[in-house]
Amino acid sequence: MRQLDRDVVIVGAGPTGLTAAHELTKAGRSVAVLEARDRVGGRTWTGEVDGATLEIGGQWISPDQTALYALLDELGIDTYARHREGSSVFVDHDGNRRVYDGEDFPVGEETVRQIHRLVEVMDRYAAEIDPDLPWAHPEAKQLDTISFHHWLREQVDDPVAVDCVGLFIAGGMLTKPATSFSALQALLMAASAGSFSHLVDEDFILDRRVVGTMQGVSQALAARLGDDVVFLDNPVLRLEWTAEGVVAHGADVVVRARRAILAVPPNLYGRVSYEPALPRTQLVAHQHQSMGLVIKVHAVYDRPFWREAGLSGTAFSPTSTVQEVYDNTFHEDARGTLVGFVSDEKADAVWALDEDARRKVILDDLALFLGDEAREPQVFYLSDFGSEEWTRGAYATSFDLGGLHRFGPSQHDPVGPIFFASSDLAGAGYQHVDGAVRMGRRTAARIVAELDGSPHDPTYDGVASPFEVTA
Repeated sequence: MRQLDRDVVIVGAGPTGLTAAHELTKAGRSVAVLEARDRVGGRTWTGEVDGATLEIGGQWISPDQTALYALLDELGIDTYARHREGSSVFVDHDGNRRVYDGEDFPVGEETVRQIHRLVEVMDRYAAEIDPDLPWAHPEAKQLDTISFHHWLREQVDDPVAVDCVGLFIAGGMLTKPATSFSALQALLMAASAGSFSHLVDEDFILDRRVVGTMQGVSQALAARLGDDVVFLDNPVLRLEWTAEGVVAHGADVVVRARRAILAVPPNLYGRVSYEPALPRTQLVAHQHQSMGLVIKVHAVYDRPFWREAGLSGTAFSPTSTVQEVYDNTFHEDARGTLVGFVSDEKADAVWALDEDARRKVILDDLALFLGDEAREPQVFYLSDFGSEEWTRGAYATSFDLGGLHRFGPSQHDPVGPIFFASSDLAGAGYQHVDGAVRMGRRTAARIVAELDGSPHDPTYDGVASPFEVTA
């Protein structure tokens, strides 16, 4: 068993943990990062499947993700635009396929008006909510104790409009049924992106991708940290702590440090045995945060055939098994790749099928959206982070009904020397890699200030690094 002494030990080598390590190293602090998996990247992960490069985890960047863009600039990593030229496809509640252009779903004038009304209401609330302090909104308790679905139904009486709007946050973001999380949780999602209008604009929220894949950001950070910093295959299952510091026990590395950062999603906090136990508030709060469930569908073809029909590859349906589809062709690849998403209860139903039936259901939906050629991919792969031991769902944790206003105010509070940081806890950039970068920078700055005996700046947003590279 190897014994290390460091200023800070970080549990988790995803974007949050590695960004924090990078910042602490720039500030002259010694760091060890213990990672349970055999790779870095966390919920960003690239796989080579039958000769195709697939981003199995998170991958897109929107223009408002300024913290991530600042990190990409620092690392010298480029981005490229997602293909979006052409018409989109919508399959309605009756299974009718409609090709359309513009921002509005082809669902009838009155339903479009109701959708616009819901977007306007959500934009108004999102503008009033501080994503770092959603529980401070004057209507926080009221909004947090009604489900998002039922709150939408209170705003309009059109069930199709409710389903269409609910799709973007329930299926598209939190990957849970809209009856299982609160309106406040949904409004936090909107506020974290700047507005709900941003979330319903796929050209904004899915704007660009990283050359070399999003996991490459974590790989570049790990390379900069150098040797003897990141230790893979070292899950931390035991953490001793006192007011003075911690001892983190990995599989073959033990780190004694002055501070610790748990840079993993909250649903994994309980994998660690704490000595002594965490305070009651933390133990209870963590039981009210859970991941959603989503299947990310990857289908690679000899060419992007949908473009020949004037289609962008973008498709939506609030009722189909596959509710979203996009052109996901890899950078400078002559082949065409589609990515689709099967969320929450629909994902439950799909995993209950055998492999052949599962493939047929998914490819039938792709064919309905984009044509019969979609039934014959050269590569077909389903991402399932729900079966990943060190993730257990996607894309991020969210609170159950009533949990955000009740437990959210304490989620950033350290316990003695232990700090909590992940995209799940971010305000701006919540659930995205941008939020992970912000949390990594903010937590590192907070620890440096504490170790220096100086006050930290609670208004620091994590967009730009506060530290210069030391000699």
